[in-house]
Amino acid sequence: MFEKLDFIEEKFESLGHKVADPEVIMDHSLWLKLSKEYSELTAVVEKYREYKEVLEGIKESKEIIADGDDPEFVEMAKMELSELEEKVEGIEYELKMLLLPKDPNDDNNIIVELRAGAGGDEAGIFAAELMRLYVRYAESRRWKVDIMDYHETGVGGIKEASFMIKGKGAYSRLKFESGVHRVQRIPKTESGGRIHTSTATVAVLPEVEDVEIEINPNDIRVDVFRASGNGGQSVNTTDSAVRITHLPTGMVVSCQDGKSQMKNKDKALSVLKARLYDKELSEQNAEISEERKAQVGSGDRSAKIRTYNFPQGRITDHRIPLTLYKLDSYMNGDIDEMIDAIITHNQSILLKSLGEDN
Repeated sequence: MFEKLDFIEEKFESLGHKVADPEVIMDHSLWLKLSKEYSELTAVVEKYREYKEVLEGIKESKEIIADGDDPEFVEMAKMELSELEEKVEGIEYELKMLLLPKDPNDDNNIIVELRAGAGGDEAGIFAAELMRLYVRYAESRRWKVDIMDYHETGVGGIKEASFMIKGKGAYSRLKFESGVHRVQRIPKTESGGRIHTSTATVAVLPEVEDVEIEINPNDIRVDVFRASGNGGQSVNTTDSAVRITHLPTGMVVSCQDGKSQMKNKDKALSVLKARLYDKELSEQNAEISEERKAQVGSGDRSAKIRTYNFPQGRITDHRIPLTLYKLDSYMNGDIDEMIDAIITHNQSILLKSLGEDN
C-alpha cells in the first residue's frame, strides 16, 4: 500500500508542476484533464502526508522514552505516544478507503427506468410508488428530475417509465437500486383481504458522454409518432414523440415528454447511449471472478434485491441483509439509511479484496 502511496505522491507533485506550466495552461482541454486528475489525488496525498507526520511523531516519542533522561519529558512522551498510536490506526483506515477503486461514473447524472413486473395492476401501482419515492429523494437532495417517458396503466399505476435525475453524485447514491423490488400487501382491489406479492424492476444507468459511447447514424432508425396519454398543449396533437431503434442490438427507446421533436430525439439518444454503456458493463461483470460477483451491484438486473412488506411495515434488502421498520417514511423518499448501509457493505467487500490483492 505504501509503495502505491509513494507513487501517488510523486505523480501529484508532477501534476502540480504541469498544471502551472504556461504551455499546458494554453491547451485548455489538456489543462482541464490534468487539473481534474490533480484534484482527485489531493485528498489522498494530504492524508498520506498527515500519516507520515504522525509516524514521525511516534518515532520521536519512542526516542525520548528510550533516552529516559528527564522523567517529566518521558511522561509527556508516553502520553503523546498513546494518542498518536491511536490516531495512526484511524488514518490508516481512511487511507485504505481513499485508495478504493473509484467508479468513474459516480458523479454522473442518471437515467432511471421503471417497469411493472409480476402482479397485474398492483405491480403497476407499486412501480408508480417507486417512481414517486425516487423523485422525492431527488428533490430532498435538490437534484433536478426530468421525465422522459411515461406509460400509465389506467388504475393509478405505470406500465413503464423513464426519467433523468441531474445532480452531482446521483449515480454514486442510487446505482445499487437496480434490480427486482418486491411488494407484499393487500391490494385495494382485493375484497378477500389476502396478501399479494407483486414486483417492479428498476434500472439505474449513468448518463454517458459522446466520447464514451459512439453511435453510428447508420445503425439507428428514427420514427416519429403522436404522443399518447396525458400531455400539455400540442403534445398529443403533433408528431413530436420519437422512437429510436438501434439495429445492431434491437434496442428500442422512445421519448414523448415534450412537444419538441428534436428535444425528444436528444433525450431518447441519451437513454440509448446509457443502455449501450450498461450493456458493455454487464458483459464485463460477467467475466469477473466468482469472488467479485459477491459484490453489491454486480449488474444483475434479474436479482431480487428488496422486499417491501406493508403489513409488517418493513423494508428488507436481501444483499446486506438489512431490515428497517420505517416503511411510511421510506416510501416518501427517506432512504438514506438504506443507501448508506449498502455503500458501507460494498466498501467493506472492496477493502477485503484490496487486502487480498496486496
